[in-house]
Amino acid sequence: MLDYPELKRYFDALNLADKPVIVHASLKPFGYIRDGADGVLRAMLGSFQSIVMPTFTYWTMVTPNVGPANNAMRYGKEETLNKQAASFRNDLPADSMMGILSEALRNHPMAARTSHPIFSFAGINAQSILDAQTLFDPLAPIAMLTDQDGWVVLINTDHTSNTSIHYAEKLADRKQFTRWALTGDRVAECPSCPGDSSGFQALQPYIQPDVFRVEAGKASIEAMPLKRLLDITIHLIKTDPLALLCERTDCLECNAVRAIYAVG
Repeated sequence: MLDYPELKRYFDALNLADKPVIVHASLKPFGYIRDGADGVLRAMLGSFQSIVMPTFTYWTMVTPNVGPANNAMRYGKEETLNKQAASFRNDLPADSMMGILSEALRNHPMAARTSHPIFSFAGINAQSILDAQTLFDPLAPIAMLTDQDGWVVLINTDHTSNTSIHYAEKLADRKQFTRWALTGDRVAECPSCPGDSSGFQALQPYIQPDVFRVEAGKASIEAMPLKRLLDITIHLIKTDPLALLCERTDCLECNAVRAIYAVG
């Protein structure tokens, strides 16, 4: 059974006490943890300067009848999903794909959360990072993390969960998408949205020399400097515009990127 002292020892081993971090986590490989996700969060708060996690809410999204071309959407064909969409509010739970640690952070009394109706972030001791986000620049918190010498921490996850790679895609001029979401009593248009991440694990051999890894029984914790991650990803995409795209033939986002270069 993992408890606070052991968890904190693992996080302390990363030597990031003076750094802000963006965390992606799956807690299941740890097995039983005393105090569950709250116990993990308490250990992280004792080991890192600031903590940010994505608290995305994909279930606020709606699909219009018409929209921009090559935008990876099936316009006018998602009526059932549109009826099931929820309006964003600050206490709306994060999508289950974000994991229970993300929810523990969102619910923490010290936490703040951004108001983007799809791509919100929550954080503790991270107000300047969260304040950077706008409706038109959903990944701005990652830019601010980079400016503050931030790190990415992956707890039992791989790069398919690594949101910061999406920011590198944007910096490399990869196609971004327009989405729509319910917020209050209206539908908000959300530009500059990222695409698919299921091909991101292909980055692993390139970033591996810069990764610090701590083994925790059958679990693992990895940390990497955010700026280095961005530099490597940008170089890969500038060298090969199709780098890190997934291989699924039905992936609308990756196919939309490919379509740009197929025309050429």
